[in-house]
Amino acid sequence: MNLKPLITLLAIVNPLAIVPFFIHYTQGFDRVQRRRTIMVSAFSAFVVIAASALLGLQILDFFGITLASFQVGGSLLLLLSAMNMLNAQPAEAKAQTHELEDGAEKAAHGASIAVVPLTIPLLTGPATMSTVVIYAQQAKNFWQHMALVGYGVVIALAVALSFSLAQPIARVLGKTGINVMTRLMGLILAALAVEVMADGLGKLFPGWLR
Repeated sequence: MNLKPLITLLAIVNPLAIVPFFIHYTQGFDRVQRRRTIMVSAFSAFVVIAASALLGLQILDFFGITLASFQVGGSLLLLLSAMNMLNAQPAEAKAQTHELEDGAEKAAHGASIAVVPLTIPLLTGPATMSTVVIYAQQAKNFWQHMALVGYGVVIALAVALSFSLAQPIARVLGKTGINVMTRLMGLILAALAVEVMADGLGKLFPGWLR
């Protein structure tokens, strides 16, 4: 079994790095609200990954985009995500972090923040989607496609576990520990992104492989 897609997805999603955001956005939530937020976030992450695995290639065909071009574009997103992580920021973090913080006020009035911003873009964003689509193209049979969907289940469980243990994790690791872990995942992600880019460039410019 090829575990590279799962390792890549875990590096991109990196739910431990989102724990501080989860704590921030769920301040004032009671136990039921927090549990519901965890469940919706985990399920939403699974849906994003499963939809990308099963429908991503059809969407590319619809827009007439070649996979090689998508690989190069997706690898650039992975590199940007890796750079963010090397700076101890979540992989899918946006520049408009302060705009996301305004969502805490909406959460206090009962608006759900489980899908936006926790799942999209903080947990699963363009880098995650493009990665799943690239690995979906490499899948040679039905079972390998189902393995990608299964990896989505693993990611969802990792999200649920990390968020459920948010307070203990934050106390044990502290900000420094989370930053160190985020940087290590970023380094792994950068190496994987280079592999994807090299493969895509090789398909676009086969003469380079000679």
